[in-house]
Amino acid sequence: MNKGEIKAFLRDKPGYRKEGGKRLRNILSDRGFIVTITECKDAIREINTAVRNPIFTKHKDVIADAFTSTSKVKESPKNVIKKKNGKNVLVIGDLHLPFSLDSYLEHCIDTYKRFNCNEVIFIGDIIDNHASSYHETDPDGLNAGEELKLAIQQVKGWYEAFPKATVIIGNHDRIIMRKAYSSGLSKLWIKDYSEVLGVPSWTFTESVEVDNVLYIHGEGGTARSRIKADLQSTVQGHLHTQAYVEWVVGSNFKIFGMQVGCGIDHKSYAMAYAKAGKKPAISCGVVLQGSTAFNVMMNL
Repeated sequence: MNKGEIKAFLRDKPGYRKEGGKRLRNILSDRGFIVTITECKDAIREINTAVRNPIFTKHKDVIADAFTSTSKVKESPKNVIKKKNGKNVLVIGDLHLPFSLDSYLEHCIDTYKRFNCNEVIFIGDIIDNHASSYHETDPDGLNAGEELKLAIQQVKGWYEAFPKATVIIGNHDRIIMRKAYSSGLSKLWIKDYSEVLGVPSWTFTESVEVDNVLYIHGEGGTARSRIKADLQSTVQGHLHTQAYVEWVVGSNFKIFGMQVGCGIDHKSYAMAYAKAGKKPAISCGVVLQGSTAFNVMMNL
């Protein structure tokens, strides 16, 4: 990925223009791209000089104006799947299979039924890939093959419960593709996620938009920072210890940012890196027809 391609990425995703060079490098690396910190710094500086963000240059009704058809901020990412029809969406948090809580599936099924949901979105990182991580791995843990087999076995329960679903691709899901890319292996040799996991009716994508609400994994920051940058209601996961809904309200609009919790087993060896920090927020999210959003915390 060269500097011109980084600048094109920043034009499509204006929220990332505020990131530093190192942070942007890490974000792009998680997406499978090889870039340097210097290239990222130069691209950020040049794009911020060349492109004026209408949020900061207008003085009257600037946020409301950002929702007009001529606003660059309103442009959606090119790879977003869009759905409309007044959906009641169940948002399932990061699973990191096979290192999730067994009772989390039952919690999500109960939430789906209780709020009459008719759409299911996994917010990303459905598998952990601990043994294949770029970071230190447990030498006494499962090897990569054993871990994947166990994850495939556990995902069957989720597929039986939710045979139709959209799955956001998270940074842990993407590890194998990144390693293939780093090894010079063409993606043509790699099977689709649905084929590997045995879930042919699930749709895997980087992001999805339902009733004008954007669903992403969330490597680029928090939900509250994302909605202020893009001015669109957004739901994301990735941050295991956060679960909240925050609203931004103007005279002619209201948008929300939802940070969904997760379903991970905090005591598993794969989560040892976070044992000294805050405990995860075990919850799933619900979005009713794009206008009401809340987290449903699980009783532990």
